[in-house]
Amino acid sequence: MMRIPAPRLLPITIFALAGVLALRSVELARVLLAAGTTVVPSAQAAVEKPAPAPATTAAASAPPLSPSSSPGEPHPKPDEPAPVSDSERAVLLELRQRRQELDARAHTLETRESVLAAAEQELAARVTELQSLQRSLETLEAARQQQDDANWQGLVKLYEAMKPRDAAAIFNDLDQPVLLQVVDRMKETKAAPILAAMQADKARAVTAQIAALRTRRNTPAATPVGAAGSAPGGATTGATGGG
Repeated sequence: MMRIPAPRLLPITIFALAGVLALRSVELARVLLAAGTTVVPSAQAAVEKPAPAPATTAAASAPPLSPSSSPGEPHPKPDEPAPVSDSERAVLLELRQRRQELDARAHTLETRESVLAAAEQELAARVTELQSLQRSLETLEAARQQQDDANWQGLVKLYEAMKPRDAAAIFNDLDQPVLLQVVDRMKETKAAPILAAMQADKARAVTAQIAALRTRRNTPAATPVGAAGSAPGGATTGATGGG
């Protein structure tokens, strides 16, 4: 009678475990295939999400907003000047007005200086003209006095050439101003005989007036004429005594 060998348990167990593992592998593969359709798009989205980085770089390179500007307002261009505030505009207007006032004052001062310079030139020209006129008048006065003295000297020579008694007769009736001018210019040696031949009262008066005239001529203007009255009296006494 043939004996059938008993089956071994270990190979059967291994075969059963292999089958179970195969089944599990198939199920796992199915699960992975099903999940791969959703995981791949999400992974692609995660990879493509960092693309907006250039916008961040551009924003970083852009100039910062000014405090007075709001996010909704347009940013000023780099080549445009910055806006001026109201306080700065007021200061600029005040400085411009001050500059205009200073310019007007400087123009006024320049005009005044020009007028003063013209007035000084005119005054200098006037002074020069007056000085020239004064010199001309002094020259004319000197010429007149010289002419008058020449005329008086002619009369003096005339009376000096006459005899003392004849000249005394004329002097007694001659006007006092003319007689004083003639006798004052005569030489003492010629006048003495004529005064001696004149009337005593007339000769005394002429002598006193000539003495007073010569005193005023030789005395400063501050000295009163009466202070030297004793000199004419003495001269008169001497003249009358000689007569």
